[in-house]
Amino acid sequence: MASPSRPAPPDPPRVARWALCAALALGCQASPPGPVERAFATAVKHHLTVGGKSDRNPLPNTAENVEKGRRAFSGYCFACHGLDGQNTGVPFAEAMAPPVPRLSSPEVQAYTDGQLKWIIEHGLFPSGMPAARGILGEEETWRIVLYLRHLPPAGSLGEPPAYNGDGGARSSASGANTEPGRSLRPGLTNVR
Repeated sequence: MASPSRPAPPDPPRVARWALCAALALGCQASPPGPVERAFATAVKHHLTVGGKSDRNPLPNTAENVEKGRRAFSGYCFACHGLDGQNTGVPFAEAMAPPVPRLSSPEVQAYTDGQLKWIIEHGLFPSGMPAARGILGEEETWRIVLYLRHLPPAGSLGEPPAYNGDGGARSSASGANTEPGRSLRPGLTNVR
């Protein structure tokens, strides 16, 4: 007489995949990092993952260079950091995981000039900070670093035009005329 067949045991990798999917579907969510996580991540970034620590800014710290840095920042960095570098008017800054840092914070200001330049050029993983290498020039990046060292008071430059509710159809704090049909920069026009 033949013995009854038993069902095959479950495939362990398949069970693990289903368990992972169930765990993800039932409540895994991102939450802002706690103080211990922030301290650990900051130490790792400052001492291990961010390069450029010994690089020195070759540009003089003049009002003209800081102003040029502000204009470059207002054109590239405002979407996440606001015009003042302190997230003024950026609706999603605190909702990001990790949150967009205020660039005036001691954590950011503790980076050397070379590290700030490295972060601008290479981005910062796993945050949402994108790399600007190939988008911003060398002098432009160094000028942004100078601006970061001289940030204005929070809120003093207002909200970025992109978030002000009227579509940005007015002059921005960066001085760019954003009226419809006016030139924003060579080859670009604000058309509605």
